[in-house]
Amino acid sequence: MINRTRILEGATALVTGASSGLGAATVRTLHESGVRVIGADLRASNGPHNQRVVACDVTDEDSVRAVLEVALDPDRPLRYVVNCAGIRSATRVLSDAGPHSLSEFRRVLEVNLLGTFNVTRLAAEVMARTSADEDGGRGAIVNTASIAAYEGLPGQAAYAASKAAVAGMTITLARDLAEYGIRVNTIAPGVIDSPLLDELTPERRELLSQDVVFPRRLGSPSEYAALAAFILSSRYINGEVIRLDGGLRMSRG
Repeated sequence: MINRTRILEGATALVTGASSGLGAATVRTLHESGVRVIGADLRASNGPHNQRVVACDVTDEDSVRAVLEVALDPDRPLRYVVNCAGIRSATRVLSDAGPHSLSEFRRVLEVNLLGTFNVTRLAAEVMARTSADEDGGRGAIVNTASIAAYEGLPGQAAYAASKAAVAGMTITLARDLAEYGIRVNTIAPGVIDSPLLDELTPERRELLSQDVVFPRRLGSPSEYAALAAFILSSRYINGEVIRLDGGLRMSRG
């Protein structure tokens, strides 16, 4: 049996959106797997296991390059990236307040799509300089989409568009980076019980839970983190978008 913890240990991982939710859970899981983890978020803080989370704006090239400098370690090269940074939007295209704000739409795309691509491209440049394993591999990147990419609800035009784009570029990123031995996959979570859902009422949470096929509950960040770690350690998974949603198919507005 393959010891996946053994595969991961001894390397460095960069996790964006590391201060809470999916990112914090991923930092915790990778750290416990023996990985040196560099967390990045919009504001610096202390993350899981009292690890420092470095301030980083994923939409800014210089900011991302600065975090990648922190990630450099000759003994534990950067081999893994998990992009969890993202923002939500709940604005209908047209309402009593008028048409959807173009600046809001643009901001969601900038953080969720441009930010993901920015970290991916710059991290890949660093990873490509590392030594390869027996398969010629140099590491893996996991990006975060959403089932809203396929079944966006009312008010999710900006969010769904950004996440559909993340899912859509997965196979192209995998093909582009194949010559450097870098795999790229994407997780499309369903409704995960994270700070992004803090605005939901208990009634709304229960309603969403009832649409899940099984188990009939919201997902947990730790389940996302476990899947991310599995993908990073499974060298034959590449170019995939994997739903993590308990069979949920969004149908309610």
